[in-house]
Amino acid sequence: MLYAIVALVFLAIMYLPGFWVRSVLKKHSPERSDFPGNGAEMARHLLDKLDIGDVVVEVTEHGDHYDPNDKAVRLTKDKYEGRTLTGVVVAAHEVGHAVQHHRNERLFNLRGSLAKLTYLASRAAPVLLAATPLLVWVNPALSRWTLLAAVISMLLGVLMNLVTLPVEWDASFGKALPLLEEGQYLSARDMSSARQILTAAALTYVAASLASLLNLGVLARLLRR
Repeated sequence: MLYAIVALVFLAIMYLPGFWVRSVLKKHSPERSDFPGNGAEMARHLLDKLDIGDVVVEVTEHGDHYDPNDKAVRLTKDKYEGRTLTGVVVAAHEVGHAVQHHRNERLFNLRGSLAKLTYLASRAAPVLLAATPLLVWVNPALSRWTLLAAVISMLLGVLMNLVTLPVEWDASFGKALPLLEEGQYLSARDMSSARQILTAAALTYVAASLASLLNLGVLARLLRR
């Protein structure tokens, strides 16, 4: 019974933030005839205002994000073309990441480096874990090294997710919110809703962070046996 309760708590912690994020973004997605521009135009305006002319604004099918390699703010079609509160606020959030990159901020750069290492490690980890039982039979000493490498790859994932959270929060409240306030683009009522959207944008990766911590906890429990 206790394990069932703990499992339900973990599931709630992992999935409720994502559900809340989706509901907030959807709530503020209706078209607004009083808005002078869409998400793409807001992003372009803010970038030009900040004199970050080498960053392009593109439409994507792979989720809203800023790509530091291509120097591109990418928005899904609904936000790129839509004159919606969600579109313009999410655009400001992604511009926040472009500002972090433009200013060469240390935490943003650290996340980028960790992302590359984590990607490589995530490719290797399943292979290493699958090979461990075979290596136990062939060479027990070598199997310990493969298991250690798999643990390190998981630790990298946890570390990257922990670094991601403050980077996302800064993009929302250290960069996007001041830009929206100073530009007076939104009414007082819309600014209140914008803060909700910025919180949702910053918490997009919470579920991934919790999942990586849970996976690491499960692995640590198995290793103690």
